[in-house]
Amino acid sequence: MNQKIFIVLVAMACGFTASAQSNVAKYEIGISLSSFLYQGDLTPEKLGASKTMRLGVNLFGTRILSSSVSLRTNLSIGGLRGDDSKYDNPEFRQQRNFKFRSRLFELSQYIVWNPLKKNYDDKGFYPYFFTGAGLGFVKIKRDWSEYNAEYFISNDVTARLAEDSAHSLPKVVPFIPLGAGLRLNVSSRWAINVESTYRFLFTDYLDGFSKAANPDKNDKYHSLSIGAIYRIGKRSTLSCPTVRL
Repeated sequence: MNQKIFIVLVAMACGFTASAQSNVAKYEIGISLSSFLYQGDLTPEKLGASKTMRLGVNLFGTRILSSSVSLRTNLSIGGLRGDDSKYDNPEFRQQRNFKFRSRLFELSQYIVWNPLKKNYDDKGFYPYFFTGAGLGFVKIKRDWSEYNAEYFISNDVTARLAEDSAHSLPKVVPFIPLGAGLRLNVSSRWAINVESTYRFLFTDYLDGFSKAANPDKNDKYHSLSIGAIYRIGKRSTLSCPTVRL
């Protein structure tokens, strides 16, 4: 009889635990301020065109799947810009003077991995990594009005520029993001994070130029962000014991 009573009590406890576990924090929302850096034919900077950096904002929502994995949906609004004339070296950039700017509206989906399995922790500091897929909606405006054709008379840049000017510009650019971040949980509700996101594109016309610049490499861009995160729901620490008859 005592054993039966014990089993009933355990079952009741498990039922209570299952109910409590439904209150485990499963969702987060956040906002961050970002700097967007173009990386392509119109800058020699390997880490992106810091001289033409543009600011933007990100809104995101996260669904926590486990202690180590979550899904995140992102909406980003910003801009991109590149300008040959910002660089004195190599010398030809001052003579080529290609420029572009673009508004950027971005939708993306990430899978986020927390290697330390701390997605449910109320406090702490930890790294995370992510990848996924996204679409960038752009409105590219290219400019070669200050191009010095006489300087390039000994090669075919002018002819290749004519090819570029006849090429239609993309309005939607698919990309694969790859990034990493650091997060600090300051309470059961609030956290702050910093992260870097690199985007691999499938076009060399993000800046409006390809044949007249470097057609062998696709353009890219990346962003650096700092933000705040709000956790929705409560974390339960209850667990159900294993019963053996």
